[in-house]
Amino acid sequence: MADVRDAADTGSLLPGMLGTWDIIFMILACAAPMGVLAGIIPLAIAFGNGAGMPGTLLGMCFVILLFAVGYVRMMPHVRNAGAFYAYIASSIGKEAGIAAAYIAVTAYICSATSVLGAMCYFVTDFIRHATGIGTRWEIWAALTIAVTAWLGVRKITMAAKVLTIALLAEVLVIMVLDVLILWHKGFSGIDFSSFSPTTIFAPGLGIAVIYAINGCIGFEATAIYQEEARNRAVTIPRATYGAVMVLGSFYVLSSWCLVLSILPGDVKAVAGADPGRLVAGVAERYMGVIGRELLGLLTITSLFAAVLGFFNNITRYMFAMARDGLLPRVLGHVHPVHGSPSAACVVLTVILSVVVSLFALAGLDPLLNLATSLSSMGAVGLLLLLTTTSLSVPLFFARRREFSLGKTLSPLVGGILIAIATYLSLTNYSALTGTTLAVVNKLPWLFLPLAILGLVHGTYLRIARPAVFARVGSTQVEEERPASGRTAPGTVAVAAA
Repeated sequence: MADVRDAADTGSLLPGMLGTWDIIFMILACAAPMGVLAGIIPLAIAFGNGAGMPGTLLGMCFVILLFAVGYVRMMPHVRNAGAFYAYIASSIGKEAGIAAAYIAVTAYICSATSVLGAMCYFVTDFIRHATGIGTRWEIWAALTIAVTAWLGVRKITMAAKVLTIALLAEVLVIMVLDVLILWHKGFSGIDFSSFSPTTIFAPGLGIAVIYAINGCIGFEATAIYQEEARNRAVTIPRATYGAVMVLGSFYVLSSWCLVLSILPGDVKAVAGADPGRLVAGVAERYMGVIGRELLGLLTITSLFAAVLGFFNNITRYMFAMARDGLLPRVLGHVHPVHGSPSAACVVLTVILSVVVSLFALAGLDPLLNLATSLSSMGAVGLLLLLTTTSLSVPLFFARRREFSLGKTLSPLVGGILIAIATYLSLTNYSALTGTTLAVVNKLPWLFLPLAILGLVHGTYLRIARPAVFARVGSTQVEEERPASGRTAPGTVAVAAA
């Protein structure tokens, strides 16, 4: 209890709560692998480069690893739960960091709300097919928000356990399906053409790249949990690399097995005929009706886990911004018992409730309207931040006259490649949303006024409130303490909020 009281008094999150695998599971659950496999990958196969999607995912995994190499090099220098915001503030400038914070919170809220809408749709659809009873999606949204808020306020270890169980269940079922497909095909049926350059660089590669990188983003949130990590100097880099490798391997293997189950030459046409039911159909063929229903149920738990993961990410972003003076100070308070950013949890609960209520009052569909309109906007926002952060890493170290493969070349190349993917996302945005409605396809332009607002806010703080401006993106995470409980000589203590 003493540690919790100390955290509440200093305005810090509860340290030493999460190990490497705790963080990896939380990140992977937030990525919703079942949702990506059942929802995004079939669309990428149908409208992208078809059988070349597994190879495209493998390439994206390599690009993200390039980003991660520079990302982890920055962690010892930027000890702040603000992640993107703190990195950009420390390298490009504090005004740019504030703009990034505005974009990050908005993008994460869009992603969380879109996943919530998709989950509610699948819940109502599952119950209707299982019992014949129709239910309102708004009811499930309210219940999900309430449960998520309750878990968010509790100690982070409870959320980690829930996310771990949900993730292991969905991964286990998908791996069983993968094994059954490979067993059925046998050695003679194994085809590696999905990884050949000819197949990968087929027409539709640009669309495939968009879906591939959008399905992989989320790993960057490891830095958000560094304040609550055990032995953060080791845990966070391991969790970052681990999340990329596990997530990438999972997507590459499962998408390849999906292609093999249909045949590389036919998969694009089959997926195009009904992408939404592609994975369910394959599951029924190899695992029977029970497998299909189990897949549907685990899609729901996967999406719930993603909502909870995004909820934790957003509240810690709000907490970091409030502690640095960018949001009301009350959002920088932590729960006296659980050590969680409880004030931020309350505010985010209200925001999610308001967004859902507006869509419900307008009579809009949770999947076709809510999920579709906000998911793509969230993805583009995070891609913009990934690009800026990756390119900011070599700038940060150049100012320190430090040049190396990990500090300069890897993040620079990774940033350029992610920038290309961001450009493809913006120029093919209608492919992400699946609609021609201008009001939906113009949503990414909202990030421009958000960035301008952040720059103006930063300029105001620099001129009128220099003490607050100096705190932007600053170190807020203590170094590891020795057994005596006192900060080791030469380490940086937690800054006051």
